[in-house]
Amino acid sequence: MNTILKIKNQISKNPIILYMKGSPQFPSCGFSAKAVQILLNLQVKFYHIDILENDDIRKELPKFSNWPTFPQLWVNGELIGGSDIMFELFKNGKLKKIINNSIKKNTF
Repeated sequence: MNTILKIKNQISKNPIILYMKGSPQFPSCGFSAKAVQILLNLQVKFYHIDILENDDIRKELPKFSNWPTFPQLWVNGELIGGSDIMFELFKNGKLKKIINNSIKKNTF
């Protein structure tokens, strides 16, 4: 499967997906750790892809998303952003609303 199709498939099948360095249990960078902490704080179930173990995704996702860095949070097929944007949205309560709308639209 072509990498872009693989990415589109992952995003469409997972209402909340975090492309990150490492895993939620063992993040490999501070930004990924921050993103995971935010999602854990919101107590939401999310799927993750370790881009360090998926070189094709690491190379192609920034082109597809037009977002050059990781982590990348996607909710209902829409790019939310990286850890700094996640933190700002978390702080002002908007990320919780985005996540809650996602949960209403999907069953986990």
